[in-house]
Amino acid sequence: MAYYQGNKAHYPNYVPNYPMNKISGLCKIAPSLFISSYEGANDSNLIRHYGITCVVNATPDLPNPGTRGVEYLRVPVDDIPTAQLMPHFEYVTQKINQVKLNGGKTLVHCVAGVSRSATLCIAYLMRYEGLSLLSAHQMVKTARPIVRPNNGFWKQLIEYEHRMRKMNTVHMVNTCFGSMPNIYTGQYEYYRKVMKYCR
Repeated sequence: MAYYQGNKAHYPNYVPNYPMNKISGLCKIAPSLFISSYEGANDSNLIRHYGITCVVNATPDLPNPGTRGVEYLRVPVDDIPTAQLMPHFEYVTQKINQVKLNGGKTLVHCVAGVSRSATLCIAYLMRYEGLSLLSAHQMVKTARPIVRPNNGFWKQLIEYEHRMRKMNTVHMVNTCFGSMPNIYTGQYEYYRKVMKYCR
């Protein structure tokens, strides 16, 4: 079996020896919520194996495979910091919750299963599972360690949390590498020290 390689010192949340089939396959966040790349979502055998009844396709143009008995919902947003994903939070999270209440399971995917799909799953966990942004991100990252919403999506999640909770558990901070969520600053501090040492 192939494994995802990386340096734990570089990535504090890195899970060593993470199997590649988990990256390309479906990752279970909760009993009724899964996340994957397009490759995983396009595998009808996996969809049937996990009992997926609804697929949220968070891409503007990738086709749905049309697996029989599966409902498809498209969120046509590009993975760029200026893209507006928050306007889709309400109806997407409502749909995920309705599928759960009906005894079904939802898979959320984008291209790589890293940014757009993770953002939508985090929004759902905040709205319907009562989690803070910090806890929701950790829950999604535990299921799929490669998730990393782009900075624009992070800003929208931070605003969404403040609208619901009147406070924030994650903040954007300015670093020598630019603006980023404060939960990432540890790994970039490592790079800053390395760059200073190498000068």
